[in-house]
Amino acid sequence: MDIFLWKQLLKNLVLPPTGPLLLAVVGLIVWVGARRRGAGVGLRGVGLALCAAGVVLLWALSTPIVADGLMRSAERYPALDLGKPVDAQAIVILAGGVRPDAPEYGGRPAPSSTTLQRLVYGAQVVRVTGLPVLVSGSRSEAEAMSDFLRTDLSVTPRWVENHSRDTRENAQKSAAILERAGIHKVVLVTSSEHMARSVTEFRIAGLAVVPAPAEMWTRRDRAFLVWVPNAEALVRSQRALYEVLGRIVQSIRLEFAAGAPAAAPAGGHP
Repeated sequence: MDIFLWKQLLKNLVLPPTGPLLLAVVGLIVWVGARRRGAGVGLRGVGLALCAAGVVLLWALSTPIVADGLMRSAERYPALDLGKPVDAQAIVILAGGVRPDAPEYGGRPAPSSTTLQRLVYGAQVVRVTGLPVLVSGSRSEAEAMSDFLRTDLSVTPRWVENHSRDTRENAQKSAAILERAGIHKVVLVTSSEHMARSVTEFRIAGLAVVPAPAEMWTRRDRAFLVWVPNAEALVRSQRALYEVLGRIVQSIRLEFAAGAPAAAPAGGHP
């Protein structure tokens, strides 16, 4: 199986809703098994505690007050002030998913809601700055982004990077394209919670970055509704926790790379 499919599988198993549900199921199995074997109260208590923890965790992550707290903590950069001159040479808009074979678009790929938010804000940055645009994503994502920008937002991308499958490849492949054009500083447009990890990858790839976060947190629920679980809040919690995990993995990878010994030159000695 492709490593990127494994990553998606692990993401879906660990993050909500599956992660807390699995915790509750494990607790239920432990409790039932302990009861059938006539085990002591301690083991049955462990099972009940795990089951309760899974249910409570899923409930909490589905409430707007928890989801909004997680999203705010994931945002590391303020909104870009478009009222001031922007010191950059180009704009890079990152993909955030695609809807393949969208019927309302004649069976062509269409931007997901996350990608759409990034495109709309990216187009605003284009109109204010007049900078050229690069879109980056998989083949279907890049196609959907390019079509939407041209057709619906009257923005024609100058460069299309359509071979990347994750944020690291977004940065590496975009930097390779922009380097050939003599561009070394970009305005980076992606979702606010995704920005910190993206900025790190683009800087490692050799580009200076002006962050332009889209989809920034705004209050959506008020009064007692902040305590009432809903599906949209669960999605926000999942996205924020995904970035937490992504930054942890990124930090481990960078520390490992920094500690790895440099390869000996060809024909030389260690």
